[in-house]
Amino acid sequence: MSSPHVLVMPGPAQGHVIPLLEFSQCLAKHGFRVTFVNTDYYHKRVVESLQGKNYLEEQIRLVSIPDGMEPWEDRNDFGKLIENFLQVMPGKLEKLIEEINSREDEKIDCFIADGNMGWSLEVAKKMN
Repeated sequence: MSSPHVLVMPGPAQGHVIPLLEFSQCLAKHGFRVTFVNTDYYHKRVVESLQGKNYLEEQIRLVSIPDGMEPWEDRNDFGKLIENFLQVMPGKLEKLIEEINSREDEKIDCFIADGNMGWSLEVAKKMN
């Protein structure tokens, strides 16, 4: 029997990403496999910050999906950010979940999302 597989999705801000990444490390230390889903923008920063550090990469898989904004666009414009999120990310998350669940040994057992990512729970529920 394989380890439980948890998909974790933080909100799009450093203050949301870091705590959920630390929580993911706790899960990994207790035998869970974690897929940590970030936006492309924050994924790059997380990967850079973890270089050379032991973050349990065998149990934590870092992946990203687009947030619908161009790299140069201001992510402090929360109205625009949320609008783009809701247009782009649900479909991208659904595709990612389908891809993961298509592999027998990778099926997702649990989904944990930041409170700011409530829409993602609807996607996960649909995928169940």
